[in-house]
Amino acid sequence: MNSPLRAPLASIIPENAPFTPDQRVWLNGFFAGLLDGDVAALSPQDASALLPGVNVGGEADDGAPWHDQTLPLAERMKLAEGKPLRRKMMAAMGQQDCGQCGYNCEQYADALVEQKEERLNLCVPGGKETARMLKTLHGEIGSVPAAALAREPAKVIAVPLGEAGRSRDNPVEAVFVSRTLLNKPGSEKETWHIEFDLTGCALDYNVGDAFGLYPTNDPALVDAILKALDAPPDFPIGGRTLREVLTDGVSLSPAPDMLFQLYSYITGGERRKKAKALGAGEDPDGDAATLDVLAAIEKFPGVRPDPEAFIEALDPLQPRLYSISSSPKVHRGRVALTVDTVRYDVGKRTRLGVASTFLGRRTKPGDRIRVYVQKAHAFGLPADPAAPIIMIGPGTGVAPFRAFLHERMAAKASGRNWLFFGHQRRDCDFFYEDEFTGMKAAGVLTRLSLAWSRDSHEKFYVQNRMAEVGRDLWSWIADGAHVYVCGDAQRMAKDVERALVDIVAVHGARTVNEAVAFVAELKKAGRYQTDVY
Repeated sequence: MNSPLRAPLASIIPENAPFTPDQRVWLNGFFAGLLDGDVAALSPQDASALLPGVNVGGEADDGAPWHDQTLPLAERMKLAEGKPLRRKMMAAMGQQDCGQCGYNCEQYADALVEQKEERLNLCVPGGKETARMLKTLHGEIGSVPAAALAREPAKVIAVPLGEAGRSRDNPVEAVFVSRTLLNKPGSEKETWHIEFDLTGCALDYNVGDAFGLYPTNDPALVDAILKALDAPPDFPIGGRTLREVLTDGVSLSPAPDMLFQLYSYITGGERRKKAKALGAGEDPDGDAATLDVLAAIEKFPGVRPDPEAFIEALDPLQPRLYSISSSPKVHRGRVALTVDTVRYDVGKRTRLGVASTFLGRRTKPGDRIRVYVQKAHAFGLPADPAAPIIMIGPGTGVAPFRAFLHERMAAKASGRNWLFFGHQRRDCDFFYEDEFTGMKAAGVLTRLSLAWSRDSHEKFYVQNRMAEVGRDLWSWIADGAHVYVCGDAQRMAKDVERALVDIVAVHGARTVNEAVAFVAELKKAGRYQTDVY
């Protein structure tokens, strides 16, 4: 048997396939991460199954071979060379179909190309580099023949954008009820169980949906920016005060290119050169990735932009989406979230996650928050309540699976339920421990498999636990189980998929080729669904 590392990659993917050298290395590494086997005979069709939408023969394909959130933007753009403008725009995005923009990735690209959407900065996962690329690509619209832009209308979004509480552009107000710390003493994390009351806004949801909310910025950060600007807090901005707009109207991290462009207009000499470089996406001091709005102001001491021009140079404050961790069948009129508080140090200052610290620290019971429900695109329980389900959700990725279990329990669904959960330490990071152990004792949770990455010298993750119980996992899949994965898109989701392919190959008596194709078929059939971020 040949090792995947030694198998000639050219025999797997034709030389004219739309992959860069880095992509070929990535694919080779993928196979190396599986099991030793004869991958030299992998057909183009099976390679396409590995990356849905890829035509490895290099023919035109309206799918999205770059639709992989683990690929750097530069690699996705390389794969999109020669493709229609709408596909290039799609390649520029965060590739998570998260819904935070109010669309999925394909719909957002279509709306931009058809000029039905003017905002180029809605892709939250893509961040600043996506906004830059979309701005560049948007400039090509006038040079593309109209016939090349025409196409069938995009699929209708599941819920009309105008319906109250069903889109980011038309939120309603819900009442913040409570937060409960899920970590115990000794944890390195701060994770909260958050609840909202929906009875006053008549908003409903299904398990698998996400909950969007508009946070406000940290008052201490707002004060620091006002001081750095040397501007009066009550300076009028469009009928509001400067403080109010800084609090809930604009994003204070990261610093947008437009802000540096503004500084380049009002300063001179070396500082102008530096501001122009930063505005063009360059990194003259090696710190561009860490510059939030306050750090940008401090980078140009003594330069005082007009407050109104300053506000116009900032991006709007975006809503945040969280997986819902409750079932309306159990928690009527309530919605629950599972939220990690984000804090990190840059230099001498501690940066705070906007929404996570808003929910974890600043919001008080009774506060009314602007919210909406983002319907799931393709993430929900099987229609057959007797179908078994396998849920893999480390950390806050467990949120939708708590909802799934509550829903199945309330509906008295007969299907078996298996949960894989993991975090750093069992003693202090076992979220919802009493609930899950109680469900297991009651027979609602058929199996509970745990993985703790900091309880031993060697890190141990959910994918390692999957490998240990691979025979039983395969048995469930062979019996028709649906597989769900929620959590980190960059590493965990890929590692879990690799582990699953390995399990299918070993315990399903298949070649690597066949195992890859089998997992691809699970996805097509809706039996492998992900909610990643």
